[in-house]
Amino acid sequence: MPHATQHADVATVVDAELDTALRGGPFHVALRAAIAARGLPLQRVQHHLSRHGVKVGVTSLSYWQQGARRPQRPESLRAVRALEEILQLPEESLIRLLAEYDDRPAAERSATRSYRSLLAASDVLGQLLDELDSSHDGGLHTLGHHERIDIGPRRELRGLESHHIVRAHREGVDRFMAVHHGDPGCAPERMTVHALENCRTGRVRRHHETGVLVAELLLDARLRAGDTFLFRYRVEDGTGGVSREYVRGFGSPGGQYALQVRFDENALPVRCHRFTQHSPAAPRSSRQELALTGHHHSVHLVEPRVRSGVVGIGWDWE
Repeated sequence: MPHATQHADVATVVDAELDTALRGGPFHVALRAAIAARGLPLQRVQHHLSRHGVKVGVTSLSYWQQGARRPQRPESLRAVRALEEILQLPEESLIRLLAEYDDRPAAERSATRSYRSLLAASDVLGQLLDELDSSHDGGLHTLGHHERIDIGPRRELRGLESHHIVRAHREGVDRFMAVHHGDPGCAPERMTVHALENCRTGRVRRHHETGVLVAELLLDARLRAGDTFLFRYRVEDGTGGVSREYVRGFGSPGGQYALQVRFDENALPVRCHRFTQHSPAAPRSSRQELALTGHHHSVHLVEPRVRSGVVGIGWDWE
């Protein structure tokens, strides 16, 4: 019976992948492998969690298994323990992987933020978006996004200007959620958001401990599905310590992304480089040195079509 043998071989491979992922992680790979091994769609996983008295959205489950976000709040950790039972995994197998990153040598972690702080910021972002009755998606698909980052004479992130070209994929979209994550030591309560073109600043939410700011930008038009729109805004920061990198995360694929970092002539780095990450938990890759150019002493990168994950520019002062 060749078909039965073929199915058995596939099952063996899937189980082997799950076993490897549970031993070595990272968490999102292990979770994805476990869900695949049990053959459960995310809606069924959510249903099983609700029967365990735990409420988690399908979007959150999707982010968890992509590595775009990781569970941290007590309710989320309860969900992870319930997932171990639902997916028939050894006790503590997923919980153990959640804490694994922070045990890695410091040289393997971000030069500016610990992974724990990134997780906290991601969790806070979700809460702030919930307060504003919005999702990460917001009904808009990015066709083009150009960011210019200004580094000041004290080596601080002085501010950024963001220019978006978007297309609505549902009816009645009239706002966009701008997200800024300041450098360590920043004070979000002293940051300001300025609408520059085709939009107005609405509600703003800040979280001091994580340095996260979310600003509602009210578009000058109510978009129909398929409509395109351009708008521009600026965030004035200058409240943090020495800046060493700027990263932008993408939860889903999109259009072109261009990032430009401009340095004050009295504070020039000795070297710059670009990098990518498949997820915040993954190692950095595609490292490429960048040379300062032009009157404004700047470096840049261009991604013709972004994929889910992280892209950024880092620099060294000595």
